[in-house]
Amino acid sequence: MNNKIVLTAVFILFCAFASGQENPWSLTKCMDMALQNNTEIKIRQLQIKRTQQSQNSVLNRMLPVVNLYGEQGYNFGSSIDPSTNGRVSSNIQNDNFNLNARTNLIDFSAFANAKKDKINIELAKAEKEVIENEYKLQILESYYQALYTQELLKIQKEQLKQAVFNLDRVTKEVTIGSKPQSDLYDMQLSFSEEENRNLETEQLCGIKKTQLFQLMNVMDVATDEVVLEPYLNDRTTEDLENGLYNPKIKLAELNHQSSLKAIGLERASNLPTLSAYYGFSTFYYKTLNQENANTVSFKNQLEDNKSQQIGMQLNVPVFNGFRNNKKIDASKIESEKAKLSIEKEKQELDKQVVLEEQNKKNYLQLQHKLTEKQGYAKASLATTQAKFTSGKVEAILYSAVKNQLLSAQYEVLKNNLQLQYIGLKINLLKKDSL
Repeated sequence: MNNKIVLTAVFILFCAFASGQENPWSLTKCMDMALQNNTEIKIRQLQIKRTQQSQNSVLNRMLPVVNLYGEQGYNFGSSIDPSTNGRVSSNIQNDNFNLNARTNLIDFSAFANAKKDKINIELAKAEKEVIENEYKLQILESYYQALYTQELLKIQKEQLKQAVFNLDRVTKEVTIGSKPQSDLYDMQLSFSEEENRNLETEQLCGIKKTQLFQLMNVMDVATDEVVLEPYLNDRTTEDLENGLYNPKIKLAELNHQSSLKAIGLERASNLPTLSAYYGFSTFYYKTLNQENANTVSFKNQLEDNKSQQIGMQLNVPVFNGFRNNKKIDASKIESEKAKLSIEKEKQELDKQVVLEEQNKKNYLQLQHKLTEKQGYAKASLATTQAKFTSGKVEAILYSAVKNQLLSAQYEVLKNNLQLQYIGLKINLLKKDSL
């Protein structure tokens, strides 16, 4: 048993030495690292860039479309003579060249599409923010699970130090005959239970930290050297209420705006379009395998056969089987759905915040009671320690009182960390910020 005590003491000293090589990680650092490494967020960032590149302004949509067209063909036998447009019995080579340009001078669809493109960019950004917010909530929960086991382990290590001291003292007292052998057995059992509890918590702490860093996609950090820092939040409730912001509500509002733009786009299909166009064409021909054929040169034919076209075209929709009207009605229904989605998201957020606020209120009510209980447990242990030292109480009673203090410390620790966690969770839900 003395060897076991020595090994435990060495282990505690080693832990104290290793603490000098600690790697501190704050909640803010974890979130920043997680957001940098998350693949889904990177995909959404590329989606934003793709949407931005796909955007076309009104000016861009109104720029003319220019096409150059060329064709070479051969007609054999009975063919059309391009110079007379008459049918002849001959083999003819025919080359046509066309240059066409068209632009819309008035096009209400161009204005509607340009407005919708801007909304699409904001939608892509909002979708990325929703994913970031949900990911932050996951990091927050995982961080505080790991932080709780870490802080719990600190309490248990302090208890284990005291257990080593008491076991060593009782062992000496039993050896000199001042205490019965039964006290040593009771103390050995208590020490063994604390040692096992300490080992289980240490293993759980390692698992929780590993899960946290896996969630962050950080694989090159020795988690056994990581020390998580409690988050000290000095944000006031008034500051939080002055800037309510939730990405899901913003996304729902943007979807509603997009649906309104879609209605405008469908209505634009019923409005007239004024276009201007310009065309230039020429051609070249020659007869093949015909003796004494007098073919004008390529250059002269292109010059002589050229023609130009310029004009304006007004397109006024009159009747299309009410298809556009049906599309407009369908878009209005989608807009109503999008509007209801805003209310739905607000209701879901309000419900979630109300529950978290109630939990926070409950933990605040418990805080004073648990702190008071911890004070009583410390005082009880102090008097029991003195009685145990003087031999007035047995070791088993001393161990029970010690476990009561440990339990009270667990409860205070858990309650305080739960208050921190809920406060930060409410901040993320209400303002997408710690």
